[in-house]
Amino acid sequence: MKPVAVVTGASRGIGRAIAIELSSTHQVVGTYRGNREAAESLAAETGSAIFPCDIGSRDDREALLNFTREKFGRLDLLVNNAGMAPRQRHDVLEATEESFDELIGTNLKGPHFLTRDAAKWMLAQGNGRIVFITSISAYTASVNRADYCISKAGLSMSAKVYAQRLAGEGILVFEIRPGIIRTDMISAVEKAYEERIAGGLLPQRRMGEGADVARAVGAIAGGLLDYSAGQVLNVDGGFHLRSL
Repeated sequence: MKPVAVVTGASRGIGRAIAIELSSTHQVVGTYRGNREAAESLAAETGSAIFPCDIGSRDDREALLNFTREKFGRLDLLVNNAGMAPRQRHDVLEATEESFDELIGTNLKGPHFLTRDAAKWMLAQGNGRIVFITSISAYTASVNRADYCISKAGLSMSAKVYAQRLAGEGILVFEIRPGIIRTDMISAVEKAYEERIAGGLLPQRRMGEGADVARAVGAIAGGLLDYSAGQVLNVDGGFHLRSL
């Protein structure tokens, strides 16, 4: 039997690319929130199991793990990909607590506690790998979406804490920081990003694709980084480089 991977937020964007990448080597459980048509299309394309899950909900997280346990009996890989952008971009001086709470719940609290429960299961079975998909926004300040940046910075620390706690017990945790990736999350500003990239924003002068992130997850899933616990992989076209 193939190993089992849970990929949150798998119906579109980066998560869909990850689910497609893993489907040749893993039994995939892909979560979605709301867009069942996109999830069913993923299932038809890859044979993945799909499961509706609001990652910010304790009950939904518990139901997801119960579904995976009942269907497959084990969990070999958790990919914490589900996340959201603010519904509206506001200057930090005008941003609302409601938006902050929503993003922290979805982008940080949800994956943090899903990882807690998945890690306990992996410890009981004796092995596993966990991947956190964060963002260059974990260290890059954007004053018109502070809530998003704060949630991703917190998620980056969550990955470090779990990597430190679990490495000695055979559970390997990694962080992947995507840069500017072509998804519907950036569709409203895609043209502006393309212009900035052409002007030299990135050393590699192209926008990233979901497949770029998916290949990094595939390397982790395939054991190619098994002596690199806690490693941060920058999938960002060189954005993290500094030059004068």
